[in-house]
Amino acid sequence: MHSDAANFQLNSHLTTLASIHKIHHTLHRLNLTEDVGQDSHPPACCSRAMPPRKKRRPSAGDDMSAKKSRQDSVFRKHETTQIREEDTFSSKRCLEWFYEYAGCDEVVGPEGMEKFCEDIGVEPENVVMLVLAWKLDAQSMGYFTLQEWLRGMGSLQCDSTERLRNSLEYLRSVLNDSTSFKLIYRYAFDFAREKDQRSLDLNTAKCMLGLLLGKTWPLFPVFNQFLEQSKYKVINKDQWCNVLEFSRTINLDLSNYDEDGAWPVLLDEFVEWYKERQMS
Repeated sequence: MHSDAANFQLNSHLTTLASIHKIHHTLHRLNLTEDVGQDSHPPACCSRAMPPRKKRRPSAGDDMSAKKSRQDSVFRKHETTQIREEDTFSSKRCLEWFYEYAGCDEVVGPEGMEKFCEDIGVEPENVVMLVLAWKLDAQSMGYFTLQEWLRGMGSLQCDSTERLRNSLEYLRSVLNDSTSFKLIYRYAFDFAREKDQRSLDLNTAKCMLGLLLGKTWPLFPVFNQFLEQSKYKVINKDQWCNVLEFSRTINLDLSNYDEDGAWPVLLDEFVEWYKERQMS
């Protein structure tokens, strides 16, 4: 009885060992087991150190692309800097520009002024030149001093012919502002008169009035005729300033003109002359 029990136990162990061996054999075929008794190391094929990966040597095409990229970057940086410099007013460029017309002198005279007007595409007698002179605060007609040039062109941010050309529309638009126009009108009297005279000679006065009021005051042609046949040889500053006020406030039929007002005699005589002319 005891022998039979021992045999049964032995057969059970053998059956178990056979099953384990079969499973181990199957796993080994599937490369899922490791050798018994050895440490857990990867297979020899994987345990060898991988050779260092060689860096790909850049080709000639890569060198050219990298070089072009660097050149493009430098060019863009230079171009951006150049644009920034060109957008900024330069006193040095303005000074060099001045001497293109002044030569060795410290003032742009009549000859230089003629070339200057030609370069910017404006006739010397154009009203925009008067506005420019006002911006420069020029003291004498036909002349721009170095100080006037640098101060005025600096305020306009113009340091080249091209920049001034681009500013001409702005200068013309200044005349549309009534306050600025009045300042320019008053400035014109001192700008145009001879510096040793307190009054403006009649011919110069008529030219300046035509420049400033010829296109905006419908009565200017008639007033100009009055001046031509009058006894006046000069126009003083009070008369000059009152002509502007007259042109702005008095109706074209002169119906609101007050003969007892504080108008200069010149304008009283003009109104009288005009009414007689209308009646005849």
